[in-house]
Amino acid sequence: MEQNKPLRVIISGGGTGGHIFPAVSIANAIKKHHPEAEILFVGALGRMEMQRVPAAGYKIEGLPVRGLVRPLWSPKNIGVMMDFLKSKKMVKKIIRDFKPQVAVGVGGYASAPTLNAAYSMGIPCLIQEQNSYAGVTNKSLAKKAKVICVAYSGMSRFFPAKKIIMTGNPVRQNLLENNISREEARKSFGLDPNKKTVLIVGGSLGARTMNESVLAHLDVIRNSDVQFIWQTGKYYSEQIAEELGKVAPIENLKVMDFIGSMDNAYAAADIVVSRAGASSISELCLLGKPCILVPSPNVAEDHQTKNAMALSNRGAAILVKDKDAKDKLISVALNTVMDDIKLESLSGNVKILALHNAADVIAEEVYKLAAEYKNKRN
Repeated sequence: MEQNKPLRVIISGGGTGGHIFPAVSIANAIKKHHPEAEILFVGALGRMEMQRVPAAGYKIEGLPVRGLVRPLWSPKNIGVMMDFLKSKKMVKKIIRDFKPQVAVGVGGYASAPTLNAAYSMGIPCLIQEQNSYAGVTNKSLAKKAKVICVAYSGMSRFFPAKKIIMTGNPVRQNLLENNISREEARKSFGLDPNKKTVLIVGGSLGARTMNESVLAHLDVIRNSDVQFIWQTGKYYSEQIAEELGKVAPIENLKVMDFIGSMDNAYAAADIVVSRAGASSISELCLLGKPCILVPSPNVAEDHQTKNAMALSNRGAAILVKDKDAKDKLISVALNTVMDDIKLESLSGNVKILALHNAADVIAEEVYKLAAEYKNKRN
């Protein structure tokens, strides 16, 4: 292939915001350094990426790929495997038409057929593993990848050490570029600019346990001298509105089904209560935010608990188990937010774990693989 052809990259994966935000950040970093680059996403039909990626300004192709059903011997998996093979065939056509020089997988259903097909067609592959415990898809692709970008130490227990590059996780750029003051951020939510503030966020779809923890302690919140910003998730918003309708208004509780301006929400908060997804943790580290992590028990290999322990073992977060949250979470949040020494310690320790410029570092690795591929073809 001629040297002057523009950089052409396929990025694949998704399923959750935790996979999509880093994927879009990598694409943005590639475009920043190589404005002529052509980028095509490949996602799973019916999943979040099919809306989020076009909203970020990129083209996406959808595959009928799905996850395996438990137990693995279920007859339903025959259909899942048929869809996988169909997806792989579709990807081969996409690759022939688009002619990428490199394929990037970020985890999630679509990255398996995409990178398998790319590898079989001689396209160099890079995978980005966001968690401290590698996902099934990425583990299965490790032999086929030339480069594996990770965010945690000790990943050689999952991947060949010589392929690993410690990059950190790319995060949403607007979070890092926000210069609003804590007081102004609180005012933007209609809150008292001078009161201690707790942000509770369970992801875009919400987290039932965290929501139940708040509902079980409404009087404690009402009678505290602390204010709360609570993202319930759209899935739970109607039910929660119904519950809140049964009690008198709580002035120090700002309830939202989805927070559009997460940059301001983080800026407003003295402490953040969050699930322990890799993207959320990377954001909290880079922002130096004290946090209480409530790992979701409903994820593969319980990887969120492992993510949370990677921080709590270093004094960089407080870990509250999902099963204990309903009883303990609000009291832990209230006690911690009023303890300035503890907040300062958590903030200092979490900042140490931050890895900066992850998207730029990964973009550079993508470019190197593409350049190698071009040179071989000449």
